[in-house]
Amino acid sequence: MATVATAGAHALAVPRRAFLATRTKQLSFLSTSLKMGFNLLQLRSTAPATARKNLIIRAARIESQGVSLGFRAPHFELPEPLTGKMWKLEDFESYPALLVMFICNHCPFVKHLQKDIVKLSNFYMTKGLAVVAISSNSVATHPQDGPEFMAEEAKLFNYPFPYLYDESQDVAQDFGAACTPEFFLFKKDGRRPFQLVYHGQFDDSRPSNNLPVTGRDIRLAIECVLSGQPVSSNQKPSVGCSIKWHPQTVQ
Repeated sequence: MATVATAGAHALAVPRRAFLATRTKQLSFLSTSLKMGFNLLQLRSTAPATARKNLIIRAARIESQGVSLGFRAPHFELPEPLTGKMWKLEDFESYPALLVMFICNHCPFVKHLQKDIVKLSNFYMTKGLAVVAISSNSVATHPQDGPEFMAEEAKLFNYPFPYLYDESQDVAQDFGAACTPEFFLFKKDGRRPFQLVYHGQFDDSRPSNNLPVTGRDIRLAIECVLSGQPVSSNQKPSVGCSIKWHPQTVQ
């Protein structure tokens, strides 16, 4: 009888161990799924992979590219989200110098300089410098850089310059812009077109190097232009986030 009882207990134990092993695997899978952020209900409703399109997003920390000094300012006509006004290059024709800045809302390199860009602009705009900022980032990849948020940013930081939206990214390409922030300083002699005299960094400060923000490099260039002095061609490139180009669609 003892042998029969033992055999019976063993027979019952085998299915129980199998059940526990299966249950353990199920719990392990569930735990892994949760850690990876999957939602089982979403998985059931997700379209097949073959029906979805993959997006290639180009993004990196880069330097501004070489644009020849003497380069003529390209024509542009862009909206200002804060006011709804359209701005053109011709609106700045009466100024002896024009600073064009490619910036955006989210870039840490821009945020690092943001308050000092406003201070510098306020100071030199009273001395005859025209200033305009342009955001060309794709809202497909970075919706926080969209026009409604640009308007909020301009109002929050009290931008003294128009902050324009380059939705097509044509203006960024015409300028040869590659990163944010990127600075183009043009001078104008009489009726001659704006010509590029400075395409470099704000200063040596970066978000991670603990150097104070001074605006030394760009200040020196602006001072030279406004005083009629030549600007040194020894210019360090600006460093920042890459402009977020519209993603390419892969079928």
